[in-house]
Amino acid sequence: MKNTIKSINPANELLQNEFPDWSMTEITPIIDAVDDAFLQWQQYSFSQRAQCFNAMAVLLRERKSDYALLMANEMGKPVSQGEAEAEKCAWVCEHYAQHSEHYLQERPVDTEHSESFISFKPLGVIYMIMPWNFPFWQVIRGAAPTIMAGNTMVLKHASNVLGCAIAIEQLFKDAGFPEHVFRSLLTGSHTSADIIAHPKIRAVTLTGSERAGQQVASQAGHCLKKSVLELGGSDPYIILEDADIDLAVASCGASRMLNGGQVCIAAKRFIVVASRLAEFEEKILLLMQSYQLGDPLDPKTNFGPMAKVTLRDQLHQQVLKSIEQGAVLKLGGHIPKQKGAWYPATVLTQVKPGMSAFDEELFGPVATIISAKDEAEAIALANNSDFGLGGAVFTQDIDKGRRLARDVIIAGTCVVNGFVKSDPRLPFGGIKRSGYGREIGEFGIMEFVNIKTVVVS
Repeated sequence: MKNTIKSINPANELLQNEFPDWSMTEITPIIDAVDDAFLQWQQYSFSQRAQCFNAMAVLLRERKSDYALLMANEMGKPVSQGEAEAEKCAWVCEHYAQHSEHYLQERPVDTEHSESFISFKPLGVIYMIMPWNFPFWQVIRGAAPTIMAGNTMVLKHASNVLGCAIAIEQLFKDAGFPEHVFRSLLTGSHTSADIIAHPKIRAVTLTGSERAGQQVASQAGHCLKKSVLELGGSDPYIILEDADIDLAVASCGASRMLNGGQVCIAAKRFIVVASRLAEFEEKILLLMQSYQLGDPLDPKTNFGPMAKVTLRDQLHQQVLKSIEQGAVLKLGGHIPKQKGAWYPATVLTQVKPGMSAFDEELFGPVATIISAKDEAEAIALANNSDFGLGGAVFTQDIDKGRRLARDVIIAGTCVVNGFVKSDPRLPFGGIKRSGYGREIGEFGIMEFVNIKTVVVS
């Protein structure tokens, strides 16, 4: 009997859908077809490619309610956030439709030769492995620059959002892309090594866990293929003595609780100088208390279930372990007595290095508060992490904030008086164990092109 992949609604644990689990027998001819499509697609002009992506942007906005419902049922995202996600996907499509030709224009270089220039050419078929937490945005933000550059793509989406994967493939078809420019593979992780090794796969990009990143990087390296990895984060948000506490609380809370806290770039460690700690704790507790679990299908809901019961249980164990290690539970921290992957807004204080809540990524609605005696200790605590995805600093001294963000805080993105969020105009990615390479912005489109030197004597 053929294996299947089950999609479970996280709000009620009911079977949402069931999909065939493809083997390489089904996958290989698809990769061949996507490689054939590359031979055609790379000949399209930038304006022709842009026409397809502009059409996709229109469809994303027209279908945003349908896509939001699909996301809610497959991974628990409130429909209001799902609609916003579809809108953001439309934005990234329009951005690359407008700017890709400029990003990839030939660049002359002055040398002793009669002519020298740098050209940017597509690589071929790119293998994309994507997570469930932003099931449309994660895919479209990677596909838009990669495909606008002239590549084609195959997607292995997370097993609980294969309905989204099918919808995205149909979206490409309906937007007028040539057949097989983008294909979704209905398969689990068991085929990934063979897909990466396929001779027509030129590179691989993954957004996911640190463990998945290690496996994919190893497999891609063994095959001498480039990889781009966007992995986990434990983003520090530093609240200095002169911070606007109301702004800091609002930013920390919004960042921590977006998508139920299931965001790699969420604020995860609130590091507060001791002189402002009491005020910050009081106000962040009030804000976190305002997040009440609700039906993700209700447009008024801003906080739904987690994506899977297993993920909820793992998070709860991290909370319990942190309490055993000395953290103090101020809010939440219990599993509701109802079916589904529900977990309340939770606050831990007196968190210190060596605790699970400090050293590990908490992928869910848990805020951790860490006290620092002064600015120097706050910075040291912020940088005391294996991760390096994002971070923020709150201060009314803008020159100081700029200096700390630019020169001192170790992260791929750092914000002064706000929270980290991806933007099609800016490169996004991490350092240390948060991965390598960049997505979006000008540098994102450069990841999967041949940066080719041409010299004419």
